[in-house]
Amino acid sequence: MELKVTNSPFNQEQVELLNRLLPALTETQRMWLSGFLTALQSPAAAATAGTPLAGTVANAVPVSKEVTVLVGSQTGNCNGLAKKLSKKLEEQGFQVTLSAMSAFKTNNLKTIQHLLVLVSTHGEGEPPDNAISFHEYLHSKRAPRLEGLRFSVLALGDTSYEFFCQTGKDFDKRLEELGAKRIAPRVDCDVDFDESAAEWMKQVLGALSEASAVPAAVDPGSAALLSRTESEYSRTNPFQAEVLENLNLNGRGSSRETRHVELSLEGSNFEYEPGDSLGIYPENHPRLVDELIEAMGWKAEEPVAVNKNGEEQPLREALLRHFEITVLTKPLLEQAAKLTPDSSLNELLEAGREQELRAYLTGRDLLDLVQDHNLRGVPARDFTAIMRKMPARLYSIASSSKAYPDEVHVTVRTVRYNALGRDRYGVCSVQLAERVQSGATLPVFIQQNSNFKLPESPDTPIIMIGPGTGVAPFRAFLGEREETGAAGKAWLFYGDQHFATDFLYQVEWQGWLKSGVLTRMDVAFSRDTDQKVYVQHRMMEKSREFYKWLQEGACVYVCGDEKKMAHDVHAALAAILEQEGKFSPEEAAEYLTRMQQQKRYQRDVY
Repeated sequence: MELKVTNSPFNQEQVELLNRLLPALTETQRMWLSGFLTALQSPAAAATAGTPLAGTVANAVPVSKEVTVLVGSQTGNCNGLAKKLSKKLEEQGFQVTLSAMSAFKTNNLKTIQHLLVLVSTHGEGEPPDNAISFHEYLHSKRAPRLEGLRFSVLALGDTSYEFFCQTGKDFDKRLEELGAKRIAPRVDCDVDFDESAAEWMKQVLGALSEASAVPAAVDPGSAALLSRTESEYSRTNPFQAEVLENLNLNGRGSSRETRHVELSLEGSNFEYEPGDSLGIYPENHPRLVDELIEAMGWKAEEPVAVNKNGEEQPLREALLRHFEITVLTKPLLEQAAKLTPDSSLNELLEAGREQELRAYLTGRDLLDLVQDHNLRGVPARDFTAIMRKMPARLYSIASSSKAYPDEVHVTVRTVRYNALGRDRYGVCSVQLAERVQSGATLPVFIQQNSNFKLPESPDTPIIMIGPGTGVAPFRAFLGEREETGAAGKAWLFYGDQHFATDFLYQVEWQGWLKSGVLTRMDVAFSRDTDQKVYVQHRMMEKSREFYKWLQEGACVYVCGDEKKMAHDVHAALAAILEQEGKFSPEEAAEYLTRMQQQKRYQRDVY
C-alpha cells in the first residue's frame, strides 16, 4: 500500500521517503517503530517535550555498520562462502573487512563490534593451516575480554570424522568465554553445506540489518546466494565438461594406476589459477548400487526424492548420482536406528561403546550396515531421506590455463582394495578408470584456493614437495612459470614406488630441467632400494642447500597425504632449521609458523 499526498498530512518529499522506507522494514522494525510513535504521544512524553525518550533513536548507542569476516580454510570452501557473504553485506550498506585468520592483526580484535567466523576443520579436529595462529592466540592468556563483540560462527566439516566441525566449536565456545555475544547461533555444516550455509547467512544478515536499521535489499536465504559467480556454472550448478583424454600414467607391471584426465572447459567461463582444485561430482559403482537395492528388497524404478524441493528420480538413478553410499557416519546410524527400533544397531549406539562404534564406522559402507544389522524392509523413501548427498571430489589442478586455454587437467590415483571379505572402490577414481571414456562428460566446478598460490614475485625461489599424485599442482606451477617467463629458481622433490613404472610426468620434468624452468629435482623411489627412501630423506640429504634456499627467501609448497607424509616433511623442515641454522626446537617451530603467516610455507594436503 502506498501513501498518496492527497490523502495524507505529508508533503511530496516526505511521502517519497516513507514509500521507500516502509516496504523495506522487517516485522520487528515495524513493531519497534509503532511503539516508538505511540510513546511520543504519551503524557510523559508531552511533559518532557524536547527531551529524548530513553531507548529512542535520539539517545541510543549507535550500532556500527562495520563487519569483520575472518576465514580459516584449507581447500577453499570457506573462502568462497566468505566472499559471497561479504558481497551481500556490502549490498546492504555494511563496511566489510574480509581477512584470512593468518593475516588478521589480533590487536584489532578488541576494537571491532561485529565478527563473523567461517572455518573448516582439518584432519582429526585440527584448525586449517591459516587458522592455527589465530586459534592459538584466542585460546592463550593474551586473548582480551570481548564484552563489546557480537559474533557468529559457520563451521564446515565432515560427519564421517570423529571431531566433526571441532574448530568451529572451539571458536564459538572461546568467544563466548571471553564475553562476546552471539549474533546468531553457530551452524555446523556437513560436506553438502550449501543449504545450511545459506540459512546461516540469512540469520546473520537479518540480525545485523535489524540491529543497524539497515533494510534488507533482497532475500539472502535464496539458493542463488551460493551460486552467483562470474560464470553461470558453480558448485551448485556444475558444468558438463567433455573428457578429451584419459590416460594411465603408470607403466606395465606397476601395482598402481594413475589417471591423467584432460577436460574441456570451453563455454564454461571458468577461470582458475595454479593451486586451485577441480571439483567432480562422481557416480557410485553400479555393482554396489545393485547389491544395496537387492539387500534392502527395494525396486530399482521406485521414485524417491533427491532434494528438499521434492524432485523425484528412480531409486537406482538416485543411488548412482545423488546419495553417498560408501561412507558411514554416526548421525546416519542414529537416524537408521530410529527407522528400525528392534535392530541390533541400537545396541551399537549405546553409551559407553564409542570406541566400538568408531571402529565399526571405519572402512564400512551402506551395504555393510544393512547386512550387519538386518535393515531389510525399511522403505526406500524413508531411508533415502536420511542419507547424505553425494559430495564432490576435489583434485588439485595439474595444468596452467595459460598453457592449456579452455582445458583443465587432473591426476587421480585409482583406489581398489579388499576389506571385510568384499572388493572396495574409490568412488570417483574407479569411475574415471573404468567407466569414463573420451567424449563422455563429467559435472565439474572450480574450487579456488587462495591458500596455495605461487609467490607474487616471479623472481622468488620455490621448493615443491609432492610425492605421488601430490605432484599434480607442481605441473601447473611450472607450466605457469614457463608461460610467464618467471626467473625464480625452482626445486622439485618427487617420490613414488618404482622409477621404471611410477615416474609420473617424467618427460615433462626432464624438459623443464633442460630449459631451466626447473632448476633441480630430487627423486625418491621407495621400492627400488633395500631401505625405503622417501622425499623427507632426500630433503635431509640436501639440508645445507635446502637451508640456503630458505635464507634466500624461497617459498615451500607441500602437496599430498596429510596423515603421514605431510607430518614427516614438516618434521624434516624443522630438523633442517635445527641442523643447519642452529635453531632450538622452539625457534624452529616459531620460524615455520612465521613462514606460514608470510605465505612462504603452504600446504595442500588431504
